[in-house]
Amino acid sequence: MANPGTVSPSDIANIAGSSVELVPNFIGGQWVEANGSTLFNVYNPATGEVIAKVPLSGEEHVNEAVAAAARAFPGWRETPPAIRARSMFRFKQLLDEHFEELVQLVTTDQGKTLAEARGSLQRAVELVEVACGGPSLLMGGYGLENVTPGVDCHVVKQPLGVCAIITPFNFPAMVPMMFLPFAVVSGNTVVVKPSEHVPLVQRRLAELLSQCDLPPGVVNVVNGGREAVEALCDHPDIKAVSFVGSSPVAKTVYQRATKAGKRAQAFGGAKNLVVVMPDADLDETIRSISESFFVCAGQRCLAASIMVPVGNVHKAARDRMVEVASGYQLGDGAKAGVTMGPVVSAQARDRINGVVERGVAAGANLVLDGRSVRVPDQPEGFFVAPSVFDAATPEMEISNEETFGPVVSISPVQTLEDAFELMHRIPKANAVSIFTSSGKIAREFNRNVVAPMVGINIGVPAPMAYFPFGGAKDSFFGDLKAHGRDGFEFFTDKRLTIYRWP
Repeated sequence: MANPGTVSPSDIANIAGSSVELVPNFIGGQWVEANGSTLFNVYNPATGEVIAKVPLSGEEHVNEAVAAAARAFPGWRETPPAIRARSMFRFKQLLDEHFEELVQLVTTDQGKTLAEARGSLQRAVELVEVACGGPSLLMGGYGLENVTPGVDCHVVKQPLGVCAIITPFNFPAMVPMMFLPFAVVSGNTVVVKPSEHVPLVQRRLAELLSQCDLPPGVVNVVNGGREAVEALCDHPDIKAVSFVGSSPVAKTVYQRATKAGKRAQAFGGAKNLVVVMPDADLDETIRSISESFFVCAGQRCLAASIMVPVGNVHKAARDRMVEVASGYQLGDGAKAGVTMGPVVSAQARDRINGVVERGVAAGANLVLDGRSVRVPDQPEGFFVAPSVFDAATPEMEISNEETFGPVVSISPVQTLEDAFELMHRIPKANAVSIFTSSGKIAREFNRNVVAPMVGINIGVPAPMAYFPFGGAKDSFFGDLKAHGRDGFEFFTDKRLTIYRWP
């Protein structure tokens, strides 16, 4: 089942006139037919049906979008912050009004269950709400009189210019909102490059944004692949790049963008651990951990993928995890009773199954095998059931590399110090959690881990929209994190003015 295919311009015209939708770009306030000669198939992951095709735009359309954003920037910068924020108030209202429609679209486009789609969309709404507070959070906040006799200093925050936002497939509504509303309220203009796997949600968001009194060119959307990303990283009029994706690509984007003189934040993958102490409430622990492992079919950077039972809790934790993992009901996320939807593509399914095969070959004990799952009413869907490995050792791929699927590794240790040693060997550090009833152990854990997002009896330590989000080591490249106050800091620069009035 090939995904992208090279076709002629006449073929594209024929497709545009057929029942298969051809997804356009949004440039300068207008929907623009993309002219890429390579089409990317957009699937409903639950059915395997092609629901749209995306022309992969290249440098030409990126240049057009950046030019439109650059033209809009001077006027948008001069727009009072309160008026800029009102556009996001209106957008938030539209998100609420179209909430269930967007939920259905996220499920169709990406494969999440409806419950998962609702949760992710609610977080998107919350991010927009935080951005609405921009007029307060954008104040420079400090100055000083008489730094020397007769001389005063004053600091204000100013927008950067045109900003690029490059987003992944796993949260097509939420991840763009980690950046877009903060950039726009700060006075910047943006070019969004969504994942080619899930363009329909971003198209609908752009339609709603076009109803929010934003001047043409403030928000632009260009669909594309690698060529579009490279063009955004290289373009001299792009001042900042925000990226979310795999760690290797995040590192490349960060290096390429910063080499071109841009501000950049690049969020990569993860290998998140959950430590289970012998004194943990095991029923509550396994419930919370299983949600962390398997919600969104494991396709999220905050998903835990390694359980580290300490001491004699190993066997009980393993057995209960296998029991819970075996109970997930796979199917179309839009249907009642389904508790795990598909992964995003056939390629993702095959890649995840390959990881399981290599784990077996490496000597890990596969106590639950999800490779042979079948969903009778959706035989063409991209389904992978949970797999659980026991006795995974640190040198194995399943203990180091992000799987981005419903695969769990259990790595038992004898002491908390052993758990620290294990997590420090992992090159990624996005989030970690511990389950314990001991405040002393929780405090020691919190002080000694490397990952910046820490859960204490919390399976998914996802920060609320008004706190910063981001990892460390190979999970994040940059300085300032996403959303919260960091969101406004990233999308602004500080102007220091020194005054003397003779």
